[in-house]
Amino acid sequence: MKRNILYGGRIVKTLLKGNTLLVQIEMKRKVMYNMAKKFGYSHPLVVSCSQELDVLLNKYFEKVS
Repeated sequence: MKRNILYGGRIVKTLLKGNTLLVQIEMKRKVMYNMAKKFGYSHPLVVSCSQELDVLLNKYFEKVS
């Protein structure tokens, strides 16, 4: 069963459980981008957010390979 999630002006099609990791990745990426615009790319909060995004991406690539 599919549902649409409206996020950041885009509709992300996802399965109820199947692709929630992709939604988490997109949301974390957007948060990181906004923080980087506000604080700069080397700010500790941005670096921490980037590391969290790395963890999510690693989980995703482990899942699909």
